[in-house]
Amino acid sequence: MRELDQLLVRYLEQHYETADEIEKAAFEAFLSLPDPQLMRYLLSKEPPAPEFVIVVGHILDRTDA
Repeated sequence: MRELDQLLVRYLEQHYETADEIEKAAFEAFLSLPDPQLMRYLLSKEPPAPEFVIVVGHILDRTDA
């Protein structure tokens, strides 16, 4: 899914380098999820698991995450 790839690349470019180790580990775990689950989280069809809330917020550029 190209759109998913674009979101993840943007996160890598804008947030990953300055993220703490906990967030980096959460992002790496997030990437191991199947694409349909990633899309449910990113399209707000399902609230993200607690360990992914900050990552999803940053991927979607939410300032409250």
